Formats: sequence, C-alpha cells, structure tokens
Amino acid sequence: MAITKPAPPRTPAPEPSASEPSASEGSASEAAAPSTSAPSASAPPATDQQQARHLNSPLLLTMSLLLVLLIQGPIRGALATPVMQSWMTVFVAVVVQAFPFLVLGVLLSAAIAVFVPPSFFARALPKNPALAVPVAGAAGVVLPGCECASVPVAGALVRRGVTPAAALAFLLSAPAINPIVLTATAVAFPNNPEMVLARLVASLLVACAMGWLWLRLGRTDWLRAPARSSYDGQGRGAAFWGSVRHDVMHAGGFLVIGAMAAATLKAVVPEQWLRTAAGNPFVSVLALAVLAVLLSICSEADAFVAASLSQFSLTARLAFLVVGPMIDLKLFAMQAGTFGRGFALRFAPATFTLAVLVSVAVGTVLL
Repeated sequence: MAITKPAPPRTPAPEPSASEPSASEGSASEAAAPSTSAPSASAPPATDQQQARHLNSPLLLTMSLLLVLLIQGPIRGALATPVMQSWMTVFVAVVVQAFPFLVLGVLLSAAIAVFVPPSFFARALPKNPALAVPVAGAAGVVLPGCECASVPVAGALVRRGVTPAAALAFLLSAPAINPIVLTATAVAFPNNPEMVLARLVASLLVACAMGWLWLRLGRTDWLRAPARSSYDGQGRGAAFWGSVRHDVMHAGGFLVIGAMAAATLKAVVPEQWLRTAAGNPFVSVLALAVLAVLLSICSEADAFVAASLSQFSLTARLAFLVVGPMIDLKLFAMQAGTFGRGFALRFAPATFTLAVLVSVAVGTVLL
C-alpha cells in the first residue's frame, strides 16, 4: 500500500481592494480614458497661442510706427498752428505747476491715512461740528500747497471720520491762505499790501460759510465717501506707498482732464472780451471770476496773473484770487472724482456764487 504525502495547502489569493483596481479593470480604464499627454485635435496647443501673440505684438507696433511716419507731415502742421501752440503752452503750464503740489498733497494724505491714528482728529477738532468748521478752516494755513494738494488731504480727513463740513472748509481755505500764497500775493502787489489781508479774510469767510452751509443743508447721500484700497495686514511702509500710488493715479488723471479743458477754453476765448468787460464794474467782477475758473491757474501763481490784469479794479482782481483756488476746471474734475459727480454739481456753483459775493463785500470795505 503506497503512502502519499498530502498536497500543501494553497494560500488564497488576496482580493483586490476598492482602491486598487485589477489589471483587467486598469487596462480597460486606460483604454477608455483619453491620454492627457496627447494633444487635442480640436484645440491648438497653448504654446501656439502664445507664439501667435508674440508675433502680433511686434506687427502691431510696426504698423503703428509706419502710420505715424506716413502722417507726420499733417501732425507737424497741426501742432505748428498758433492755436495748438497756445493749447500746448497752457496745458503743460497747468500740469507742471500743479503736479508737484498734487504729489505733496498725496504724500500728506497717505501719511494721514497710515501714520495718524483716528483718535487724533477727535482730540484736535472740537466735538461741536459748528465749531470744528472754523478750526479746520484756520488749519489750512499749515499746508503749503495749492488746490490740487487739498483735495486728497480732504478725502483722507473724511475717511478718518472728520465731519464733512470741517473737511470741506479745510479744502477751500488751504489753497488760499497758506503762507506761500500770501507771500506770493504780497510780492505781486507791492503797492497794494491791503490785497493780502483782503484775500485772507475773504477766503477764510467763504471756507467757513461753505462749511456751515453744508452742515445746515448738506445730505450724506450727496457726498460719496472717497474709496481706498484696503491695506490691512501690511506694514506701514507698504501701506504708505500703496496709498501714494492709488491717489497719484486717481487724482492725476482728473488733473490732466481739467488741464486739457482749461487749455482748450484758453485757446478759443478771444482776448478782446477782457478789454470790453473791464469797463463795467459788475461785468468786470463776473468776468474775472469766470476767467479764474477757466484758466485753472495754480494758487501759487495766480497772484502774478491778477497783477498783470491792471485794466481791472482791485475788487475784480480780488474775486479772481478768491474764486480760482476754490473752484476751477481741474478742481471740479478732481472733486467729482474724489467725492462724486453729484457732490461737485451742487458744491461748485454754491462755492462760486458765495465767493463772488464775499469778494465784492470785502473788496468794498478793505480795498
């Protein structure tokens, strides 16, 4: 009887887990799924699109340069006309005069927004809004800048929680009563030192009156809070320069628009109108007030322009000096861009009317 050895037990094959598909399933899924490395027949590769863009950019630049070369003759002829030369002169003069002070105001605005705590303004200004208006108006003496600088600073004050009436009083007074402007006025009118006092008194009265008028009749929905990008979580240096870049691009664009409008009107308005208007006292005041709006001259330079208009009375020239720093074309554009168009359409006419009336009253008494 033969004895046989029992066969060794067979170990069962492990069952495939749910996460590990079998070889047959894996091959089936590989056959069913399209290969990610193979390019699609319907869409061109991304590299081809980038190469097409790189080829189009030099082509467009070359065609633009060729077009400019072909029409350079008409362009040179148009720029050589007296009207265009006058336009370019006024445009460049307005931008060059105003831009340094715009940058000064932007730097001061950024410093207020980043480095000055909000509690400072609560302590510096009276809690009563009616008393805060003249204090803010008198504070305009400390800013050696023009109207381009006062707009971003006033926007920073509103963002910091200062009552809009006080911020608007500062906006109007700072360009007209700071030491640089008053010194320039004294130099421009050496034989009429009373013009310095008249400009100081009239400008401060208009600024405070407009602040109180806004406090009485103004509505919150008329004034759009100036927008500002959030710099939370950044260091003070990064937040400061981010604020500077934002305000320069924002306010600088409106400065250019206003300068273009002022240059256009200056090149079109005939000079004979000035001689005709100077003969009538009422018309002379209104004419120089309107001229101050149209010329948009920086407040540091407007006194010398007013002194050159010797055919007009001192009262009419005072109106020119009071109206110009408070409302002109570039300032209207900057106010509309900072506080909203609805605000500018209400604030500008009221400021112009009050500035003319106060100038006549102060000029009658002091001049």
